[in-house]
Amino acid sequence: MTKSGEEQLEECVIYCQEQMAHAWVVRAFVRHSDEIEDFPELTLICRAIFDLSRALETRVDDPVGYFKMLNKKLGKYRVAISEYAKNVPDISTHTNFSQSVISMQSGLRELNLTLEKAREIAKQQS
Repeated sequence: MTKSGEEQLEECVIYCQEQMAHAWVVRAFVRHSDEIEDFPELTLICRAIFDLSRALETRVDDPVGYFKMLNKKLGKYRVAISEYAKNVPDISTHTNFSQSVISMQSGLRELNLTLEKAREIAKQQS
């Protein structure tokens, strides 16, 4: 059975929320790391994750609104991840930090791909 465009968009929202759950775990790791006291720039990635998560969670029941918000907020999120990736090697060489960069970059890539998929689905609906 073929899923409707609305059902497909709802699945895209669920997938994005799963990606944001991964980011939230990175946020918790960074916030509770000892390094945050010596490197206040780490708070920027925490804030970016918080801001995007909170903005999106208010729209999980409105896929069209969800993806409009994701599109609006993704640029700032992308910049924060880029800065985080740039700063981490100077902050710590611990595997947890390097893996958190990979996790954030992977999640961003998945959010971008899912946003593009949602655009295609919405285009097919119109």
